[in-house]
Amino acid sequence: MTEKILAFLPVTELAPLIHSRQISPVEVTRQVLQQIEAIEPKLNAYITVLKHQALTDAHAAERNILEGNYLGPFHGIPIGLKDTLMTRGIRTTAGSAMFAHSIPNYDASSVVRLRQAGAIIIGKQNCHEFAYGSTNNNLTFGPTRNPWRLAYIPGGSSGGSAAAVAASECIAAIGTDTGGSIRNPAACCGIVGLKPTYGRVSTFGAFPLSWSLDTLGPLTKRVKDAAMMLQIIAGYDPMDLTTSLLPVPDYTAGIEDGIKGLRLGIPRNYFFERIDPEVKMQVERAIKALIDLGAVPVEVTLPYVELSLLCTYTIIFAEATSYHEPLLQNWANWYSPDVRLYLEAGDALSATKYLKAQRLRTIIKQSLHSVMEHVDVIATPTVPSPAVKIGQNTVVLNGQLESVNDAMFRYTCPFNLSGQPSIAVPCGFTAERLPISLQLVGRPFDEATIFRAARAFEAATIWHSIQPMP
Repeated sequence: MTEKILAFLPVTELAPLIHSRQISPVEVTRQVLQQIEAIEPKLNAYITVLKHQALTDAHAAERNILEGNYLGPFHGIPIGLKDTLMTRGIRTTAGSAMFAHSIPNYDASSVVRLRQAGAIIIGKQNCHEFAYGSTNNNLTFGPTRNPWRLAYIPGGSSGGSAAAVAASECIAAIGTDTGGSIRNPAACCGIVGLKPTYGRVSTFGAFPLSWSLDTLGPLTKRVKDAAMMLQIIAGYDPMDLTTSLLPVPDYTAGIEDGIKGLRLGIPRNYFFERIDPEVKMQVERAIKALIDLGAVPVEVTLPYVELSLLCTYTIIFAEATSYHEPLLQNWANWYSPDVRLYLEAGDALSATKYLKAQRLRTIIKQSLHSVMEHVDVIATPTVPSPAVKIGQNTVVLNGQLESVNDAMFRYTCPFNLSGQPSIAVPCGFTAERLPISLQLVGRPFDEATIFRAARAFEAATIWHSIQPMP
C-alpha cells in the first residue's frame, strides 16, 4: 500500500484487507498516527492521543488475526471517542477544566463493546464543554477547526470527532447527540453521522447532558461503516434501563437493496423556509436524486414542529442543570461563560415550564410518528446553514438574524424529541467549499431503512469520496 493511503480508507475497504491479512492493523494505526501528527497542530481535534497504547493494541490485534481469531469488521480499526465517554485508566475531561486530570476506573458500555469487537482506541476527541453547545469553541482545550476551511467551526458538540474522521485522523468515531450533536458536526465536516433511536444504544458511562434526550452513535466516512458500528454498540444494557429489549437486526443485510418504491416524505413546512439558498438547492437536488433512484415522493406537513427548538431548550436546560447542580454550587468558576450561563438559566426554570415542555414533546412525538404511518423515510436538510466562522455567534438566513446555536439545532432537534433515528449524509458543497448535508429520518428502531436510503444516495453520488486537505 502507498504511504498514508490506508488512513484515508473507510472501514468497508480496510476490514477485508485486514481480515485477509493483506495489511496489518499496525500499518493502519501507524498511518493514522502519522496523520494526527501532521494535522493536529492546526486542527485540534484531540484532547488526548493514545499513541503507545494504540500501537500496543494494534500489535495484539495483528497477533490475534494471524492466529485465526478475527472478531469482525472493526477488529484492528483505529477509532476515536468523544471525550465525554468514560475510558478506564485514560483521561476523560468532558472538554472541561474541571475534569482536565480525571481518570475513570471504568469504560462506558459502548467502549466495552467496541473493545470486545477489536477496535483500537486512538484517542479522546475535543468537544464543546460538557457537550453543551454547537460550535466546539472550547475555552480550555482550544477550538477545533473545520478540516475543509480552518477558519470555520466543525459543528458541535461532537466537533472534534467529526473533524477527525473527515481529516482521516481516525477511521471512525463515536459521538453523542442530544439536539443534533452528531448530525450537525457531520454536516459541517462532510461525513456520515447517525443518531440512533432513543434507547437503541446505551448511554451508560457518557457524561449526561439531558437524560431524556441523550443518544450515542457513529461518525464515519461511509454509510455502511455507520451500520457496522451500530451493530456493535446497539442493544439492551442492564446498566442503562432506558435501553430497549428489542432484538438488534443485521443492519447491513439489505443495505444494498435500493429504494425502488420507498415512500419518501418531503416536508414543505418549516424545513425549507428559513435556509441558506445553496443548502436548499443542494438538498432539493439530493431529494430529486432519491426520486430518480425509485423513491416515491409524498409531500407531508409536520404539525407543531416549529415549537421543537423551544421545547428542546427547555428540557435540556432543566435536565442539565439538575445534573450539574452540585458542581455548580462548588465549582461555578471552573465553567466556561457560555455553559455557566446555560446552567444558570436552567436553574431559573420552574417545574411547571419543564412539565409543559415534556407535554408538548409528547404532542410533537405523536404527530411525527403519525406522519410515519404514511411514509417510510422523511428527507430534510440537516442544518439550514453551512459552517460559520469560529467566533461568529449569529447567522442571517432569508434576511432574518438568528443565533448559530438555533441554526445548528433547528432541523435536528425535532427527532431527538420524537426519539426517531436520523442520519446525516453529505450531498454537496457551497461555492466556498463548505459541505452541505441531507438528513434522512425513519421510524423508531428502523435504522435499517434509513441506512438503505442513505446508501442508495451515497452509491449514486460522489460527495462521500471528496476529502478535505486542511
